[in-house]
Amino acid sequence: MISTLRRSLFVLLAALPLMANAVAAPSAHELVQDTTNRLLADLATNKEKYKQDPKDFYAALNSIVGPVVDAEGISRSIMTVKYSRKATPAQLKTFEENFKTGLFQFYGNALLEYNNQGIIVEPAKDESGNRTSVGMTVKGSNGAIYPVSYTLEKINGEWKLRNVIINGINIGKLFRDQFADAMQRNGNDLDKTINGWAGEVAKAKANTEQTTEKQAQ
Repeated sequence: MISTLRRSLFVLLAALPLMANAVAAPSAHELVQDTTNRLLADLATNKEKYKQDPKDFYAALNSIVGPVVDAEGISRSIMTVKYSRKATPAQLKTFEENFKTGLFQFYGNALLEYNNQGIIVEPAKDESGNRTSVGMTVKGSNGAIYPVSYTLEKINGEWKLRNVIINGINIGKLFRDQFADAMQRNGNDLDKTINGWAGEVAKAKANTEQTTEKQAQ
């Protein structure tokens, strides 16, 4: 009897960390809401400092947003199987890091201009599967309302960001098209495309801003 109790207690203690993780893991909606709140709170406190040194802001974005982004999955999807299967582990890792840096730069300047005009995370949707979306509306400085939709996937029991659509612009598709175009221009030189990704993001950002401005008019 005592031996059975000991075994049962041992199994319970061993399972507690797993149970704790299951309880602590936020829903997709909670994840987006909490990350948004933390980001805006940090921005409100440090905006002027970040404007002086954007690198500090990118570091803050990496600290707050980085953990909820499936950077490996997104970077592979941007490369597509056509190129990722030819890439070495080192190339894949370099592009993953360059992708994260580019993503934060893509959003960074716009966030630094945000003056608490209004961000609303929409009510939660069905999260019973391994893929869901969380909607958000953002009010611009010009009073225009921009819809945002985050696509999330459950990975190892936790929700991770896989894509974002801003005002109808699919960022994942935009980056995939940009990568394929860069590969063609670079003669299928993978290293050249990976190392020049910051410039590609800058082009994508400029194109997106032009499209958004036209839609707002």
